[in-house]
Amino acid sequence: MSEAALKAPGAAAASGDANRWKALVFIALAQLMVVLDATIVNIALPSAQTDLGISDGNRQWVVTAYALAFGGLLLFGGRIADLWGRKRAFVLGLAGFAAASALGGAATTGSMMFGARALQGVFGALLAPAALSLLAVMFTDAKERAKAFGIYGAIAGGGGAVGLILGGFLTEYLDWRWTFFVNVPFAVVAAAGAYFVIREPEGGRNRNPLDIPGVLLSTLGLVALVYGFTRAESDGWGDAVTVSMFVASVVLLVAFAVVESRVKAPLLPLRVVTDRNRGGIYLSLGLAIIGMFGLFLFLTYYLQVVKGYSPVKTGFAFLPMVAGMITGSTQIGTRLMTRVPARLLMGPGFLVAAIGMLLLTQLEIDSSYAALLLPAMVLLGLGMGTAFMPAMSLATQGVEPRDAGVASAMVNTSQQVGGAIGTALLNTIAASATTSYIKDHIAGAASRPQQQLVALQGQVHGYSTAIWFAVGILAVAALIAFTFVNAGRPGSVPMASGEGAEDELPVPVVAH
Repeated sequence: MSEAALKAPGAAAASGDANRWKALVFIALAQLMVVLDATIVNIALPSAQTDLGISDGNRQWVVTAYALAFGGLLLFGGRIADLWGRKRAFVLGLAGFAAASALGGAATTGSMMFGARALQGVFGALLAPAALSLLAVMFTDAKERAKAFGIYGAIAGGGGAVGLILGGFLTEYLDWRWTFFVNVPFAVVAAAGAYFVIREPEGGRNRNPLDIPGVLLSTLGLVALVYGFTRAESDGWGDAVTVSMFVASVVLLVAFAVVESRVKAPLLPLRVVTDRNRGGIYLSLGLAIIGMFGLFLFLTYYLQVVKGYSPVKTGFAFLPMVAGMITGSTQIGTRLMTRVPARLLMGPGFLVAAIGMLLLTQLEIDSSYAALLLPAMVLLGLGMGTAFMPAMSLATQGVEPRDAGVASAMVNTSQQVGGAIGTALLNTIAASATTSYIKDHIAGAASRPQQQLVALQGQVHGYSTAIWFAVGILAVAALIAFTFVNAGRPGSVPMASGEGAEDELPVPVVAH
């Protein structure tokens, strides 16, 4: 790299792809589609179950088939992006996701639906790390990178709540099938735009042969882990299959780590995860997602079952959280990321979110939306948005260009595993607290209305108990961010390219 490029990183970035901001629009659109899909289908699930004749025992597979394929194949998808090129992997992922969505919308049987969801997961696992790694290699100037990741972080954080609104509208006023069909125009526009606009920087591909043992061990290990938590939610933590999945997951992932430390061209180079900053980010982000996913679940049930909100009204009730996330990510995070170290955004961000969560521990049947839920959701959104934005950026900063795909995949993996853990763990805590409350109070309820009131009070007690755990988890995430993430502010150190990628655009080096 030239001396001039080292002295003027902003100029180097500016001389890169002039279309990178247009490219960001299509990358953000694709990310929105993937995040929307995580919640939009949940709203449509009761209607789809009735139409397709899916049993109560099998309905979980509409969610689980996607989660297993997506979570299990993320590392493989990230490596494919590094091998084939991120633009090619991105466009192919979009095309496949659109086809799988169309198949899901046209499903006539439960098996056809499960297959379509699994295919969505497969192509989502190719698409998600390709999108994030494209940002990592296209935006290298510190200020531009802050803006780009601010937009991306806002979508990653708030898209799920938008999915609740869109899912409610489509299911209530059209048909549940449109929660699948809506992905097709998203994907077509994003793929066409990406094909014509994105110019991936030359160099930086990882052309080493695929690490097949690593692919098999990581995929099977992650599938076992995600399925173990999914199974725990429905069958309990002591279930024989649940326990065997966790044991198998530990064995497979330990074997994966051993293999990766010995092969010449590993699927996941250990240098990616053993870096102090990235390791801290993956861990704190995963913990934060545990708390956030649990909150989505409990508030959705609280608003619909306890308060009697419709799906559409429930979706709109989440809008203050979305607004908070967008503000935290694009205004607070973006403006401060180039001025202060990442830990001073991530740590306080998680703490502000924990304060918002702490307010929700006061939930009661007659709690006021304006007095309690509104300020809690605004604080949660602001905190998460402020923390997510530098986390997304720093997780791919300083990575050798050839590793950008797998580093991006690890961000998605920590989110996916965190979501699976959050849903299972917090739901189990809530269910246990609810059962205990009803058992202790039902004897004093003589009439049926009193019994129904005790049942509702038990539900709310279960939610608030689980939310206390979420507060603690967010506090731990903040502690990890303060302790492990010691990188200076972006742009405070010289820029350098990754090893073996002389033709790559300069990538910021993380200060250790």
